[in-house]
Amino acid sequence: MDMRRSEVTPEDQARYLRRGDYARVTAADRPGVAQPVPLREVPAQPWGRILLGACVLFALLLGGWEWYWRAWGATPDYYNSNAEWAQQRRRIDNGEGNATVFIGSSRVLFDLQLDVWQALDGERPIQLALQGTTPLLTMENLAADPKFTGRLLVGVAPDLFFSGFAYRGAALKYYLKETPSQRVGNWLSRTLIEPWFAFFDEDFALAKVLKRQDWPARPDAPDRLDVRKLSVSASDRNTHLWDKVVTDVQYRDLARSIWTQHLNGPPPPDMDTAEKAAKVIDRQIQRAVDATAKLRARGVQVLFVRPPDAGPYLAFDNRVFPRARTWDVLLAKTGAPGIHFEDYPELRGFDPPEWSHLKLADARQFTAALHAIIVRDFWKPDPPK
Repeated sequence: MDMRRSEVTPEDQARYLRRGDYARVTAADRPGVAQPVPLREVPAQPWGRILLGACVLFALLLGGWEWYWRAWGATPDYYNSNAEWAQQRRRIDNGEGNATVFIGSSRVLFDLQLDVWQALDGERPIQLALQGTTPLLTMENLAADPKFTGRLLVGVAPDLFFSGFAYRGAALKYYLKETPSQRVGNWLSRTLIEPWFAFFDEDFALAKVLKRQDWPARPDAPDRLDVRKLSVSASDRNTHLWDKVVTDVQYRDLARSIWTQHLNGPPPPDMDTAEKAAKVIDRQIQRAVDATAKLRARGVQVLFVRPPDAGPYLAFDNRVFPRARTWDVLLAKTGAPGIHFEDYPELRGFDPPEWSHLKLADARQFTAALHAIIVRDFWKPDPPK
């Protein structure tokens, strides 16, 4: 039955709504006449059983997705998000300005183990390294922050440090503009999801899984593999190389093939000639010079560290970013000390499974050896209070 609302009495409406069939009160069949709000009866349904069925279906789908990734080798860990990085960066704002801070790229993030350092040093460092990203962004931010007065270990991955590439550059912007709702969202994620669910990883997102399927090739479509999951992180960003990269040969070879894309690919447009590349390298070194001067003027001890890589990755670094043109110039111009893994027998001989990062056992050994060198030659222990 269709009619205008003005033609329906409250008694009629009540009568329609008590009916078990579908009732509609509208004037949609009268073109040109103002349309009142329709009065539609919601048909009677077993809503309790529908809700229960939806919950059961959701639980089954969620459980199946979780089982699939656990069977593939994933385990719950903390998502290395911009919010997690911002949380660690705020520790300096909240009274830990005299701490030892690690900055760098993924080699510092994966290869320096916070628990090993803490056992040897008595304090747990703040981990602010960002994978695929030059540490100069964070170094400049710390140089401008008078609250930071501690010690700064700066990791140097040549292809990132001297190119200025910043895949995770948005982390610093996120920290500077993080809203209260974003902090609450991160707390909920860290409390209710990340410690319990293995599927909660960017690499396991359905959109990415679908993208990786063997779809028919399209003309002019980029044929490039994205970096896959490589690491496992704890609540304070203490991170290590995922065991699957070590134990699963097929997955290790996949990681190597992804690096090969980078190593054999064309240079970025701003570094496609020797002259352009020289300008970019000089610009990054000058950024380091300026930041180091500000930090050391405030009493911060700055130490550059070149972690190990191997195989084609090391050959690429030596060819494109030769030590004499990059590392040696960096130390000479900043006046800061540095530790290059090739200069110390105890830091050589590691065999990164995918050429770029150490497996957990080696990372723990590397951390202990590096700490011993630092205490012996560079950062003397603080006197007892």
